[in-house]
Amino acid sequence: MPERADKQPSRVEGAFTVGFLLFLVLLADAAAGLLVFIVLAVRGLGLMGADFGRTATGVPSPDWAPVLGFGTLTLAVGVTAVLLLRIGHPVIGAVQLTFCFLLTVHTLGYWP
Repeated sequence: MPERADKQPSRVEGAFTVGFLLFLVLLADAAAGLLVFIVLAVRGLGLMGADFGRTATGVPSPDWAPVLGFGTLTLAVGVTAVLLLRIGHPVIGAVQLTFCFLLTVHTLGYWP
């Protein structure tokens, strides 16, 4: 009786596995992005209520929260991309690197 280890997986099974892995990674990225969005939105609402009715006496200090939030998300996406490339999933890794690049550009847009 032949061993199952000798049997090579078919292309369809491999494509399904890669597609499912891509879906899970993109779902995790979307969840992390939603978390950053919620934290920044709640923080913005808190700042809006605290400054209501006061006049500005000088230049406000720079707000580093969006840079840190999106920077952390960019770092997580970049590390995931490198890990996916290292384990042998070049297509998913390339998609992650593209998202990392777009998030880097978006993060630099918030740089004070």
